Amino acid sequence: MPDRRAFLKEVAAGIAFVGCGLAEVAASAAQAARPAKRPPLVIKGRRIRTVDIHAHCLVPKATDLLKRPVNRQAAHPLEGQPLAARMADMDAQGIDIAVLSINPNWYDVDRDLATEIIRIQNEGMAEFCAAHADRFTAFASIALQFPELAAQQLEQGMKTMGFRGAAIGCSVAGLELSDPKFHPFFAKAEALGAVVFVHPQAAGTPPDFANRLKGNGYLSNVIWNPLETTIALSHLIFEGTLDRFPGLKICAAHGGGYLPSYMNRSDHACELSQTPCTPGVPKKHPTEYLKQMYFDSLVFTPEALRHLVAEVGSGQVVVGTDYPFPWVDDPIGHVMTTPGLTDAQREAILGGTATRLLGLPAPGSR
Repeated sequence: MPDRRAFLKEVAAGIAFVGCGLAEVAASAAQAARPAKRPPLVIKGRRIRTVDIHAHCLVPKATDLLKRPVNRQAAHPLEGQPLAARMADMDAQGIDIAVLSINPNWYDVDRDLATEIIRIQNEGMAEFCAAHADRFTAFASIALQFPELAAQQLEQGMKTMGFRGAAIGCSVAGLELSDPKFHPFFAKAEALGAVVFVHPQAAGTPPDFANRLKGNGYLSNVIWNPLETTIALSHLIFEGTLDRFPGLKICAAHGGGYLPSYMNRSDHACELSQTPCTPGVPKKHPTEYLKQMYFDSLVFTPEALRHLVAEVGSGQVVVGTDYPFPWVDDPIGHVMTTPGLTDAQREAILGGTATRLLGLPAPGSR
């Protein structure tokens, strides 16, 4: 059995780059299989800057306040130069800039504790990213169970701490993101031009459904994570949230779950007279909303990525690695080997769209 330190990817300036719960042997094997460094990406003689919009970390000082397990992989500092190790992993994957986020696990705590957790996390993340701005940026953490507070945290994070938006779960203490309770947050996000990165969480699993996910196959992740994302995005469409906030920039993890692959069923259902749909909600065909959301590229095969692009458009797809979860070894090669993409489309997916979406400085600028 590998040493537990093998699962920690980084501890620096209070930031820990840890695993998200996958089997230890798989994590070690993925690390061992990576090349030392991927050559710089060049398309038609131009160096292309790559951006990973989906990379995990945590702030141990904030996590300790929860007094609960975060995941199955303990966070212990590596010996030597952990920051160099983290950057070496980025270099091996061909990632120039990683957008860090913390998967929420504080939606059930009171306002005072949530406020302190968010303060510590955001200050730690901001400090780390400011010190390594050439390689890292981040999404703010927010206490979405208190939407007005979350709106304030988002505004402070974007205006004074350099964050590019916020990372949120797919549900909040049993409520769907489409619940009117969360309108103040979405209104603020739309006004600020914030990217709202939506990521599933184990806490959103209904108890009865959780029982069905037990057993072999890691179904609590493999099935539930994309399913929860599918449910969350569907409610944002069908409850009119995206009509109310048409400028909202939603970016969904894991390729948007199952939604892009089966959304045409929803189009058909809305045309059936017996389907209980509120007239005028949503205002457009459900599949049209896919063109105004963004999706990471974590869909595993070239054919799956080709299909995702065909359904949502190449301008809506960005690179996501889910680091340090060992889902993908070569995220850049994944895009480059996908059939049917033009050079311009590949450049957009690999970094151009994320640069525009997040408001990143142009490559080479200071």
